Amino acid sequence: MYVVVSLAILVTMVLALVRALRGPSVYDRVLAVNMFGTKTALLLAVIAFLFERPDFLDLALAYALINLVGVLAVLEFIQSKPRKAEAADLD
Repeated sequence: MYVVVSLAILVTMVLALVRALRGPSVYDRVLAVNMFGTKTALLLAVIAFLFERPDFLDLALAYALINLVGVLAVLEFIQSKPRKAEAADLD
């Protein structure tokens, strides 16, 4: 049963990578990368349960927090940089 769950998570991770590469906008790509990070943390939690390694849960939580902070930093960077249309108005 847990092998099926692991495979389903891997399939959704592949789909998230496809969306990250083909996303029509930057925000779609950031959302896909966030989804990939969340699925990675979930996969680490399943692996921790399968191999009876509770220390992997700590790694999963740490990775989830790093994923959250990283996505927020990227979104702040995207929001703060000047857009091309605004830069043309300044000239």
